[in-house]
Amino acid sequence: MSAFLLAIDQGTTSTRAIVFDRQGVEHSRSQAELTQYFPAEGWVEHDPEEIWRHTVQVCQTALNQHGVTPGSIAAIGITNQRETTIVWDRATGKPVHHAIVWQDRRTAPLCQALYSPECEAMLAQKTGLLLDPYFSATKIRWILDNVPGLRDRAERGELAFGTIDSFLLWRLTGGSVHATDATNAARTLLFNIRTQQWDEELLSLFDIPASMLPEVKDSAADFGLTDESLFGVRLPIRGVAGDQQAATVGQACFAPGMIKSTYGTGCFMVMNTGEQFVQSKNRLLTTIAYRLNGKPIYAMEGSIFIAGAAVQWLRDALKLINHAGETEALARQVATTGGVYLVPAFTGLGAPYWDPLARGSIVGLTRDSGIAHIVRAALESVCYQTRDLLEAMRADGASLPQALRVDGGMVANNLVMQFLSDMLTVPVERPRVTETTALGAAYLAGLGIGLYQSLDELSALWQLERAFEPEMDEQRREALYRGWQDAVSRTRSRT
Repeated sequence: MSAFLLAIDQGTTSTRAIVFDRQGVEHSRSQAELTQYFPAEGWVEHDPEEIWRHTVQVCQTALNQHGVTPGSIAAIGITNQRETTIVWDRATGKPVHHAIVWQDRRTAPLCQALYSPECEAMLAQKTGLLLDPYFSATKIRWILDNVPGLRDRAERGELAFGTIDSFLLWRLTGGSVHATDATNAARTLLFNIRTQQWDEELLSLFDIPASMLPEVKDSAADFGLTDESLFGVRLPIRGVAGDQQAATVGQACFAPGMIKSTYGTGCFMVMNTGEQFVQSKNRLLTTIAYRLNGKPIYAMEGSIFIAGAAVQWLRDALKLINHAGETEALARQVATTGGVYLVPAFTGLGAPYWDPLARGSIVGLTRDSGIAHIVRAALESVCYQTRDLLEAMRADGASLPQALRVDGGMVANNLVMQFLSDMLTVPVERPRVTETTALGAAYLAGLGIGLYQSLDELSALWQLERAFEPEMDEQRREALYRGWQDAVSRTRSRT
């Protein structure tokens, strides 16, 4: 069998292609930054055609580096920003509107109009989710209702919906495959994660024609072959998962109770709950960690909308830094934030608050406050938000984990990782391979093609690079966290 696995990692701020060998060692990569569009307050869009161009570009580049060739690829795995919604023309494959990104808040009024306690209870029971603009269903509804003629075209079966994975599958296979996997379907508010089917009651609630929906497959399955014109050979696509579920696989969190947190644009904490559907009483999400051989493995998830994006904001909007890599040294110039807290609710607050109308704030400023204090406050905000999630999980009955496995771009920052361990009072484990989202997609493709025979085989490949142990005393830790909670209360649109 061929030696390598190609992972396509289509994220919120960039598109990457990474080639791994069977041991999970990276051999080549290519990356392209993605343009962000903000057409109105709280709106976030991407250009699907740019996503497609970048996907082909980074794959072609990665497949021609360091001895890697298209013919050496055993299979492709795809992982993607979840919930981001694309509707396209089935005849031409052309999108009918920009992609509406998961961060987008434009459908908050629709969510408010649909809300009732009975509706929210039904959604939680069937989908494990909340009625929030975050998820795909209201985004689809908005496109159909706001682009002239699309509602009629959808009713005639002329339009297709997909999350990013589904759109890429359509394009990669020349329009022959309209599919997704269970982890992405689980983020739409249209998929019943108990029955593992698209749900007629949910489709009716959001007024979405069933003909628009993709086929739902396992996370390791036959998703077709790439068009030969793309890479010179037809490559099998055998793995698909949403980014946080792919990271869960890449972190080998296969046993109930194991937990990982990914720090990219946002922060997402996922705890494996095994075959048990655990419905949160504290506004966390129940989701599918992965589905193999038709059997779903469930997870509890807390979603934070802004993590690394806060650093991007410091760089692009405030011009306080030139590169994200500067933040650690800058933050270390001060011992503390001096009472400054930055609440990055730029697109509302995610779990456990779910307040789409909250907005960001910086509180506690004095004449002594400087750039280093604000930068440090931005970094610490990620750790405070993670503690919010862990506290909610514990309130739902979860035990304090033995360790938290971390990944994503921010985990290279040792100051953040130490503060995170201090806030959570658990060891924080950073693996040797921190690109675990892409690695998880590669592992799923390897399972799908038969390169790996079991999850135990994948667990044996996970390696620790460094563990951070709690060092802060309890009195200081709790005082800092109370200050954070006070700062959050000031950003809330409602109590």
